[in-house]
Amino acid sequence: MTCTFCQIANGEIPAHIVHRDEEVVAFLDRAPLLPGHVLVMPVRHVETLDDLPDSLLAPVLAAVRRTSVAVQKALGAEGSFVATNTRVSQSVPHLHVHVVPRNKGDGLFSTRLIWQRKKYENDSEMADLATKIKTAYELAR
Repeated sequence: MTCTFCQIANGEIPAHIVHRDEEVVAFLDRAPLLPGHVLVMPVRHVETLDDLPDSLLAPVLAAVRRTSVAVQKALGAEGSFVATNTRVSQSVPHLHVHVVPRNKGDGLFSTRLIWQRKKYENDSEMADLATKIKTAYELAR
């Protein structure tokens, strides 16, 4: 079985990368909850958070934190929503953490969590957002 996220991490499938190092890659979700929705994951195939080795905890969570700061700064968001699924509702069996920019009244939550994904209008919109977040990521400490 071929893992789509491993293929992205290995550069076999194009993605709008906002961060990449030896252990972690972060890229725009193709069907975001809100524009600027980023997925952060280990480069190495790890199926779930439960399976993440201790040696990758700090690198992955540090990248999640920096991505949260970056999406807020890059997009002028008031905050962020950070989440991961473990098996149930995990669309790709490769650990990935969702970092979604948030603003009051953005409609992401109502009386229950609503995952209403939307497509970007075009690749140019994705590229522009990825560049903004990548620049902010580099500045986030």
